[in-house]
Amino acid sequence: MKRILRTTLMAVAVLTATGLMPGAGRVEACPGCKTANETDDRRPRAYMISILFMLGMPATVFAGFSIAFYRLSRKAAAEAALLAETEQPDSPVIIAPEIS
Repeated sequence: MKRILRTTLMAVAVLTATGLMPGAGRVEACPGCKTANETDDRRPRAYMISILFMLGMPATVFAGFSIAFYRLSRKAAAEAALLAETEQPDSPVIIAPEIS
């Protein structure tokens, strides 16, 4: 029973995602927006630019964090190398005799 339900739900999800569901015709977002975009020459370009901006923002944020983490790791590696370079091996402890 579970397998049939899972298979049916998966098929509906795939058909819905691809737009092949029976009865799914062409969908218009908003008739008012469609009419406004057909009559104004500059508005479709503005929509396109805003969509490109929204698509670019996650990539920009991801790239910023990636660069910051890369710089932090390089700084930590340089500090570790400097610490290892300046650290001297343990030398034997010499105890001076007491003079009385």
